[in-house]
Amino acid sequence: MDNKLGQELSALVAVAKKGDRNALEALVRAVQRDVYNLAVRFLWHPQDAEDATQEILIRVITGLAGFEGKSSFRTWVYRVASNTLLTQGKKRMEQVAMSFDEFGEALADGLSDAPLTVNNDVDEELLLEEVKIGCTHAMLLCLDRDHRFAYILGEILDLDHVEGAEILEITPAAFRKRLSRANERITSFMTAHCGLVEPSNRCRCKLRINCAVDRGHVRPKDLCFAHSLSQAKRFPEVLHTIRQLEDSRRIAALYRSHPEFESSTPFVAWLAKLLDEMPDPNISPLRPLMPTLRQ
Repeated sequence: MDNKLGQELSALVAVAKKGDRNALEALVRAVQRDVYNLAVRFLWHPQDAEDATQEILIRVITGLAGFEGKSSFRTWVYRVASNTLLTQGKKRMEQVAMSFDEFGEALADGLSDAPLTVNNDVDEELLLEEVKIGCTHAMLLCLDRDHRFAYILGEILDLDHVEGAEILEITPAAFRKRLSRANERITSFMTAHCGLVEPSNRCRCKLRINCAVDRGHVRPKDLCFAHSLSQAKRFPEVLHTIRQLEDSRRIAALYRSHPEFESSTPFVAWLAKLLDEMPDPNISPLRPLMPTLRQ
């Protein structure tokens, strides 16, 4: 985040602390996409990510009065997100997550050279994109929560060790060690199994489409991740560039090539409605800000 944006967010925080609803909504608008994309990568399922994002944003709002500015606002928001995501109960995809060995066996099963049997007027490029993103996100679930979060921060979001450590409230040395372990596991697995990373591997997204649809992992009429046909069509060119990199950078670049995910929930509108319908200040979860926000 550049200095100018950081200064703008700091100014908004100061105004929002005084109870200005417009400033509060502007803060939510500024961080909602980052929070949602973090939650999607951590939880896989968009609906679970939306629910988690709402909880994180409520914690940001209710904790804003205690934000002292010792770190950047974005770093603090990510810390709130980490505390929320790492301590919540396991969500639906975490409950069925596999080990890396189990996932490797699953990737070897269901590959088919047969023509696509999908007949839902959905472009093949979108189906390939859906399989690619769904599968690579599922690989992250093979990591335990601590290593998964460190990998997302350090490799996918490309945060430095100091900021990553600050977010997770551990030492930079501990963050580097956690990130190194996660990177080693992901790199080893994808290099051995994923055809996107290593062309000699048999597994291909195209070979998985029929099986993924048959098993309900991909729903052509209700895609979770692939919504931009133009971006999906550009991926072969992007992949050519990615394959020029060395293994660990190749995998990080693959994750970073995923689109920015858009929630179906308009969080600013959700916040406005929440503020309009606030109950008794004595029981509201927004109590720290209610005396001024009600005005």
